[in-house]
Amino acid sequence: MKKNILQGLVLAVLLVGLLVSCTAQKEALAITDEEKALFESEEGEQVEISNEETEYEIIIIDPGFFNWLNSIARPEGYYSQHFLENRNQLLVINWNQRVLQPQQFDSNLYMLQIDYDPNIDYGYEVNYKLYNYFIYFQRKYNQRLGPFIPRI
Repeated sequence: MKKNILQGLVLAVLLVGLLVSCTAQKEALAITDEEKALFESEEGEQVEISNEETEYEIIIIDPGFFNWLNSIARPEGYYSQHFLENRNQLLVINWNQRVLQPQQFDSNLYMLQIDYDPNIDYGYEVNYKLYNYFIYFQRKYNQRLGPFIPRI
């Protein structure tokens, strides 16, 4: 009898834990009114992602990204460069696959391939801005570029 009560208690704790986990995940994915306003914004500066040493440059002209990067995104230093490089490598692969499949993916969203070599050290700033653009892009256009949920 004690064994059945103990098993029931353990099962109840697991179910409550699962419910709390799902609720927390939904809250992390929620897009705030402030973020929605930035997505709809027609104003904002273009963001240049570059590293003079590696002669690498990406220019993002999505109007809301600059303000989103400076107000919503995690601050520089929050993620390690190693984390950013690993995520960017995966996200770039998925991005480039979508560019090559315009019949399956919107060619207005996936226009150009990104030349990202994991053997090149692009530096922290390039990796930080590129990663955050991927997060912004996925949240704004309701896309998934990898197995990770695009959260802030």
